Amino acid sequence: MKLTQTLELYPDTRVTQVLFKSVENAAELRQKAVEGKINGALINPTMLVDPFQVLVAANRAFHLHSIGKMKTRSLNSEIIFSLSPTNNISEAFKRFGLSDRDVSVLVVVVHGKDELQAVADVTAMVDGQQLPVDQVSSLSDLEKIRKLYKVTPQEETCGSLLDAVVCRMAIKDVM
Repeated sequence: MKLTQTLELYPDTRVTQVLFKSVENAAELRQKAVEGKINGALINPTMLVDPFQVLVAANRAFHLHSIGKMKTRSLNSEIIFSLSPTNNISEAFKRFGLSDRDVSVLVVVVHGKDELQAVADVTAMVDGQQLPVDQVSSLSDLEKIRKLYKVTPQEETCGSLLDAVVCRMAIKDVM
């Protein structure tokens, strides 16, 4: 159900993703996140193509956190910001963060290899039905994703939508 992966450059650090649908308490979760009472990033899964996209964002965010170069105030907000193809922080939160009306959420927790309680603490707060993380694409709004990342049909003939999205996430600081 959950997906836990190790960050290659930081072998003692794990990223765990847990997907929920039919979430009843999105507004409450969002408020707790704003107050800093949730040790995890709450992401709107309709804007995600694949769990790899989130792993790339978490890896980038943790790296920036470790070298003191984050553009946001916390690691969790940096993960959400890293998903965006633009450098506009508020826009990133509108597109990728959890909103009060959302009925699905992807919880992302960055933790040490022995800190599994952190994941349990956050997921226990979600009032919803847990799904396998690899089903995130079943909740995706592909047209919105294509529009946000400006992916053309021609581009998808030589690579996947995931390739295009990850590429745009990676080069946003360059452009």
